[in-house]
Amino acid sequence: MKPMIRTLLAALVALSTSISAFANDWHTIRFATEGAYAPWNFVEPNGQLAGFDIDVTHDLCRRMKADCQIVAQSWDGIIPALNAGKYDAITAAMVITPARKAVVDFTIPYAVGARSFVVQKSGPLAKVGESQQVLLLDKDPQGVQKAVDALKPALKGMIVGVQTATTHAQFLDQFFKGVVQVREYKTSQDMMLDLSSGRIDAAFDGIAFIGGALDTPEGRALTFIGPRFNGGLFGEGSAITVRKGDTDLRDKLSAAIAAARDDGTLSRLSMKWFHIDIAPKK
Repeated sequence: MKPMIRTLLAALVALSTSISAFANDWHTIRFATEGAYAPWNFVEPNGQLAGFDIDVTHDLCRRMKADCQIVAQSWDGIIPALNAGKYDAITAAMVITPARKAVVDFTIPYAVGARSFVVQKSGPLAKVGESQQVLLLDKDPQGVQKAVDALKPALKGMIVGVQTATTHAQFLDQFFKGVVQVREYKTSQDMMLDLSSGRIDAAFDGIAFIGGALDTPEGRALTFIGPRFNGGLFGEGSAITVRKGDTDLRDKLSAAIAAARDDGTLSRLSMKWFHIDIAPKK
């Protein structure tokens, strides 16, 4: 090989290595969030993103001494866009599930929480009443089935809203198929608007999200019914999502999450946005 060619190849290899090393320093991290799942994440009237996910992301970046760039991305395309390189990570209340772990990697959880039904206080379903009991799909299948069977007569034929492409939709399909009429929504915000206006009879979502909705003027006319469900298909908690193989970024974010958990920051932010503590325990 001619000396000039060898020199050129060596320079290209050095440049490639330098670029790769710089890219993996994570001085700047591009995050995506949904922007339509208040109080987890939403767009304020001035166009700025806000919510629990946003505050958590900024806190983690501060701990990592990294610059945060956060963009809104529709839920149904959020993982494909991550894998296409549009951004580096997702902070959007995404729960860890086996199906998702097959295509992306997750940090340790930064939040945990159950799911429940919500209805209008003035509607016939309100008489079902609310239970604070949390039933685990994987640990207590008999208890879950007993609770589901108790709800079926009241919900039979009712229109129940759910966000599309979520574990909540999977739950309704698994336990209430043929019992309720499922209406899927692109965003949970649209679902709650339809519930408030009476276009659907009930909605099924996370208690943290519903709790935030109940704290609005429109939400004060709504109430939880039945028990709360967790575990199983609802995964191991909400975590930040990164591309397969981005282990360095995953581990740095996990270390920052652990620090925010241990010093009480996640609990404080949870109380700020949800008025309940959904921070994971050590």
